[in-house]
Amino acid sequence: MPTTSLLDRFLDGLTPLRPRAVWAHGSLAGGDYQEGRSDLDLIAVLPGPVGLGTVRRVVALHRRLRTVPLAAKLHCSYLTPAGLDDPDRSHLTWAHGQVMRRPVTPVTRRELHDFGRVLHGEPPAGLLPAVPERQLNDFVVRDQRDYWRPAVDKARLWRQDAWVDLGLLTFARATVTLRDGRLISKREALDELVSLGAPAELVADITRRRYDDHPAPAAEDWLTRRAELTCAYLAPAIDTLVTTYG
Repeated sequence: MPTTSLLDRFLDGLTPLRPRAVWAHGSLAGGDYQEGRSDLDLIAVLPGPVGLGTVRRVVALHRRLRTVPLAAKLHCSYLTPAGLDDPDRSHLTWAHGQVMRRPVTPVTRRELHDFGRVLHGEPPAGLLPAVPERQLNDFVVRDQRDYWRPAVDKARLWRQDAWVDLGLLTFARATVTLRDGRLISKREALDELVSLGAPAELVADITRRRYDDHPAPAAEDWLTRRAELTCAYLAPAIDTLVTTYG
């Protein structure tokens, strides 16, 4: 499989950096991975400080993989033992074809503990501190309030598949986390959206694009209607969620 081949080449390329662990989270670990559609979300724990030399080696590794199938979907954050206990700390990350710095959020950390997939080295429980319930819930509420709710007012975003999918699925997953104290997959989030009163047309649209073999391109009038339906649903839904759990 292309995914297995890519992961093997990635792990082989990481060997000179002597990683203590490499973990998968997201769909690849949670059982809802769709090859060619899902991202490959990884965490690598390196043994020491990430200096300029390490950054250059990481960038060179990812650039060497650019021609390998699915490499554009491989995202990896590089942590060190000294930074494992701080969910607000930003880490060297390769994502979307470029190097950046971003934190490993409480949601990602909980995923790693609950169902993280060990690709190399030590398991998450041996290195990564547990995520307190309050920390997880505070992050989920803040993410809905400060990131997703302002985005709902930017109409141009919601003509794009990625915004519709992530906005709705993240809301459903946030609801379950806050209500039930557990994390769910994107597939489970689709079922949850139905019970949360999301328009059936939106749920069917996401399902078709995620799981049909050859989904047809959307018509222009549907893109406009879909954006309107999404914003009309998410705005009050997020407001209610934040009021209830904030």
